[in-house]
Amino acid sequence: MLEVSNLACSRGDHRLFSGLNLALLPGQIMQVQGENGKGKTSLLRTLCGFLLPDEGKITWCGEDVRELRENYFANLLYLGHHNAIKDELSALENLQISSGLSGITLDEKSAVSALRRMGLKGRERLPTKVLSQGQRRRVALARLLVGDAKLWVLDEPLTALDVGAVALIRELMAEHLAKQGMVIYTTHQPLVIEGVEMRRLSLS
Repeated sequence: MLEVSNLACSRGDHRLFSGLNLALLPGQIMQVQGENGKGKTSLLRTLCGFLLPDEGKITWCGEDVRELRENYFANLLYLGHHNAIKDELSALENLQISSGLSGITLDEKSAVSALRRMGLKGRERLPTKVLSQGQRRRVALARLLVGDAKLWVLDEPLTALDVGAVALIRELMAEHLAKQGMVIYTTHQPLVIEGVEMRRLSLS
């Protein structure tokens, strides 16, 4: 369980939000909503430990994440709205390296399988600089298919994706939730997962 109590965050001298509380249980998904500049990305990055809150506490299974440290991060997968891939490397190399940085040893067969499910068959060994923006986004999102992180934190995961890819991401989220995983995300696009109650948190 992820729980946030009385969280406050600022950007420079500007307070983005304060007194924020939320709880996310296994099998639940939450969309963070709000206009640009209201702190959606800052909240997600704070949950991941990239930013320190001004006030408040974040706990995982009842324990402060700052004390859990690696035990928390091992259960966390963060994908930002930037793809964070290297243009000169292939899709295969990018996926293996990003997985390795997360402590996951990913063999070539598993990496190729993940990329093919993401619709990149035949492009696994091409330099990502020759791929379209949508294909590059698929390379980044292939990380959802490897590892066993319980909590997915996704910032605008649907950016640059076509209708087919959006449907695939819905499918992956549904599978993750069915295995008692958790998802917290932002998006400017409609996202409905059949049979799943979508919880929403508004930053205003």
